[in-house]
Amino acid sequence: EIVGEALAQLAKAAPAVAAEVPHCRDAIAFRNLLIHGYAGIDSSQVWRIAQSNLPALARAVDALLASAQPL
Repeated sequence: EIVGEALAQLAKAAPAVAAEVPHCRDAIAFRNLLIHGYAGIDSSQVWRIAQSNLPALARAVDALLASAQPL
């Protein structure tokens, strides 16, 4: 939920940067499903997504941060 919200705020504040995050829109959409508590959320699917997708997302964000210009 936190990652999806952070990406949603990034997409509003810096759309060009958000566009560099792989599957940004998918993460935001997934956050919306989780936060609104829609029926049918399967905890094993949430765990699978976290295990398989978060490492690549973390690497992408780390690379963006490493290449960012200091303020």
